[in-house]
Amino acid sequence: MKQKRQIGVLFILVVAAAIVWAWNFRDKRVVTADAGPNLQEDPIIQVPNPHIRMEQIERARRAEYKGSGRNPFSPAQAPPPRATNLEKKFEKYGPEPQAPTPPPPPLVLPSNVKFYGFGTVPNGTSRRAFFTDGEEVYVLGEGDVLLKRFRIIRIGNANLEFEEISTGRIGTAPLEEQAAGPGAPQ
Repeated sequence: MKQKRQIGVLFILVVAAAIVWAWNFRDKRVVTADAGPNLQEDPIIQVPNPHIRMEQIERARRAEYKGSGRNPFSPAQAPPPRATNLEKKFEKYGPEPQAPTPPPPPLVLPSNVKFYGFGTVPNGTSRRAFFTDGEEVYVLGEGDVLLKRFRIIRIGNANLEFEEISTGRIGTAPLEEQAAGPGAPQ
């Protein structure tokens, strides 16, 4: 009886597969209502007047190239445009050209601050600079800030490079060989 039941289930599955297969291949119509009118409304080529314009071709042939004098393969700037005769006549009557602003004065440490020496840390290679402002002695390394205003960039043998933090300007201070600091012989 078990075999008859299996054959019955197989028969039902085959019939169900045949119904699904027939349902998928029934007559299906393709709806093309949207495609037809849109293709017919748009013209293929939109050319108002397709004749050859010989006068424009001839005018383009007769045109002469007047270059600016700049080499297009060079990264250099083009020369400034030449002034016409009329512009040259009125050139001297125009406003006076302003003189370029002078560069700012070189950046220096305040007059009371002296860079009087440098040294190295025994267990490392970092240098330390010694400053005095008359009463106070400062020992700073590269990257440290002096008086909340100057950042030490490089400590050299004869001078010191520093940067003013607010403006970004860079200055140098020479090594002063006088004995400085409180209690030092003068």
